Amino acid sequence: MHSLDTVKTRQQGATHAVKYNSMLRAYWTIFREEGVFRGLYGGYTPAVLGSFPGTFLFFVTYESCKRTLINADGAAFGGYLPATFAHLMAGFLGDLASSVVYVPSEVLKTRLQLQGRYNNTHFKSGYNYKGLIDAVRTIVRNEGPKALFYGYKETLYRDLPFSALQFAFYEQFHSLAQVWVGKNNDMGIGLELVTGAAAGGLAGTITTPLDVLKTRVQTQINIPKPNNNVKPTSGINSSTTHSSASSSSSLSSSASHTVIKSPTSSSSSPPASSSASLPSSSSTTKSYSTLSPGTPHKPQSIILTKSIWSGLGIIWKTEGISGIFSGVGPR
Repeated sequence: MHSLDTVKTRQQGATHAVKYNSMLRAYWTIFREEGVFRGLYGGYTPAVLGSFPGTFLFFVTYESCKRTLINADGAAFGGYLPATFAHLMAGFLGDLASSVVYVPSEVLKTRLQLQGRYNNTHFKSGYNYKGLIDAVRTIVRNEGPKALFYGYKETLYRDLPFSALQFAFYEQFHSLAQVWVGKNNDMGIGLELVTGAAAGGLAGTITTPLDVLKTRVQTQINIPKPNNNVKPTSGINSSTTHSSASSSSSLSSSASHTVIKSPTSSSSSPPASSSASLPSSSSTTKSYSTLSPGTPHKPQSIILTKSIWSGLGIIWKTEGISGIFSGVGPR
């Protein structure tokens, strides 16, 4: 499933790239241009390293909370609340516990997925990491340790409702399936898979806009200025100004990816090279191309606000439903 997640990241992180519009077309394009291991399976190592401890923390917390909140009669909080509320709360707390491990691995995974192979000539992501270790060193050296937690708030806004909805839907679908086959009958592995897939698919579709915003934040570059008292933002900034990437004449042959901006500046910094190792001397904003010259593209919004709802509003107004729900298929 990691290859589909890579397709989702490309669709969400570069909605202006026409060649990634269709899920099947994007899958084939990445495979043909970049291969399997560094293309479709880019970012696999941090995903695996973060998955085991993250999943462990999640399910330990989830099961502990569920057993504590639900009594023997199946009611929550001594019968005052339905069991569904306990499932929601357990899902919230489980994701909160796992986020400490999950978010840094997600930042690394997402960037490596968007970058693709090292020295990628088919897609310019704005960074060129040789691998996982080089990615960690480069991010910490150029953007600071806090960069590993970019999108922490956006990740929680996505994962907390996703997990809560997923497990609430699963418990309800599972109960309905059990009633359908009979209380004392085994529903079988097939029906178990169907109920789980339906719950995950429904929850994933509902939370896709939040996933798009998270991807935009985690794949942007924020290099702090030397001797600047303003701390670099770890996500979308407080400015409410936004613009289309196509409005810059200097990007006539390539599209601008999502950027973040210094609170002390009111205009976007000039486009920089695709290397993440060169700090900007005039702003904490890092603009960069995500397409090779001559590649067909459409405008992609630049988000300059740290408000979740304002960020979603900007994507909606400038890119429409196709932007706000980009990557919903592979997700």
